[in-house]
Amino acid sequence: MTDVASVAALYRYPVKSMLGEELAAFECDGDGVIGDREFALLDAGDGRVATAKQPRHWRALLRCRSAGSGHSVRVTLPDGRTVPAGAAAGPLSELLGRQVVVSGARPDGAVVERPDPEDILVRGLDAEIDAPLLEIAQGTGGGRFVDHSPVHLISTATLDALGVDALRYRPNIVVATPPGTPAFVENDWLGRAVTIGGVRLVPTLPTPRCVVPTLEHGDIPRAPEALRGPAQRNRVAVEGFGVLPCAGCYARIEVPGTVRRGDTVRIEPEVTAH
Repeated sequence: MTDVASVAALYRYPVKSMLGEELAAFECDGDGVIGDREFALLDAGDGRVATAKQPRHWRALLRCRSAGSGHSVRVTLPDGRTVPAGAAAGPLSELLGRQVVVSGARPDGAVVERPDPEDILVRGLDAEIDAPLLEIAQGTGGGRFVDHSPVHLISTATLDALGVDALRYRPNIVVATPPGTPAFVENDWLGRAVTIGGVRLVPTLPTPRCVVPTLEHGDIPRAPEALRGPAQRNRVAVEGFGVLPCAGCYARIEVPGTVRRGDTVRIEPEVTAH
């Protein structure tokens, strides 16, 4: 028997750390959702990837929205202006107070600053906190600016238990799980084959939660509980990263294809061979 669920919502984030778009369907290739995290801002001074994980510098990105794919990606700024992603470096540098460039190709060894999110909650968004460098996309090839593996999933069981809107956790796929499903069920999906329509995934890691879910998202206010909930209820050993607050899971793609809202999600009972 397999666990059966369905796709509740699909999201794509064309520019890393900006608000994205909800879609009725998207295409996946071996490196993830086509058009997802296709672009990112790079700090013109040190070349690091801009992410609201370091809110002291980059949290204003979550006041911007990106939509589209390829040459059609557009960025909507907080003042309502919409500009092509390729022409956004000037206004974004002005917004952020730091010189940035817009890149559509992830540099080799690309890194982000990731201060401890619980320290940020205690000391404040503008505190000068030690920010270790984290290499992104360690679980995927290609050139997209994903945090780790190609796809990020989270269940309605986890979201409902935490009382947090999906948009704060920035998943690609929200899985509608049956009534009675326990929170953090994604921990049990690791290594098991997951089929959605014609796409086959294998969850690889629990998703560590940074400070981003707690920040303002557009007009939506801050929500410290988006980190405190996982910190209190689901600290998990994440291979290579330590014991961290987690919600959701990352996954690699074994068979690419199309995922549609409403598709059946089947989770095999046995762990697959690696």
